[in-house]
Amino acid sequence: METVRIEALRKSFGRLEVLKGIDLSVREGEITAVLGPNASGKTTLIKSLLGLVLPDEGRILVLGREIKSDCGYRESVGYMPQEPSFPENLTPGGLLEFISNIRGGVSREEVGRLVEIFKLADFMDKPIGSLSGGTKQKISALLALSFLPKVLILDEPTVGLDPIASSRLKEEILSQRERGVSVILTSHIISEVEELADRVVLLIDGRVKADGTPQEIKERFGERNLERAIARLLETEGGKA
Repeated sequence: METVRIEALRKSFGRLEVLKGIDLSVREGEITAVLGPNASGKTTLIKSLLGLVLPDEGRILVLGREIKSDCGYRESVGYMPQEPSFPENLTPGGLLEFISNIRGGVSREEVGRLVEIFKLADFMDKPIGSLSGGTKQKISALLALSFLPKVLILDEPTVGLDPIASSRLKEEILSQRERGVSVILTSHIISEVEELADRVVLLIDGRVKADGTPQEIKERFGERNLERAIARLLETEGGKA
């Protein structure tokens, strides 16, 4: 089942055309990694999916709802940004309650499970401003997952996490896939992509230049290593990491 569909998406900022006709679909229970060098359009694409950027042309459908005219789709989307920004005077528990009052639909059972997985029990009543960057990243994961999303968008999710927390988050991402969640992630850690992703979409200069399984992309360039295959494509297209 298709959960996200992007059709002929274009976006410019002034004279700079950032997205140049993106066509992309994401299926239920699939982990799709969106990769690309700096200024490839990844951030604009993610912001468009979240409704934070309004495309100039094209359309986006999430769970069959066109997001331009139906913002209710956001109730089914979980988002974990690369650099979370929280009110530092609130506690994680207070922030979760605040968002739940606005959004609704939080699963207390899921909250308890995630607090245990990420070892957050000792931090839920402490001011966010007093927490380490890694702990804030785990709080971000908690907020993204506690509302039982059907579509999960993860922007560099393991940045700032120690090896144990990173491993637990990756296990949780795979668990979400098994539950039928569609996961879209960005990452500069290609070994992580190879470990997690069912599918890789490579953006260069605002266009999709490759779309396939990690194995298909490696075979396309005759490489055993995904990182080398992507580097070959970037060299071919003149991209810069």
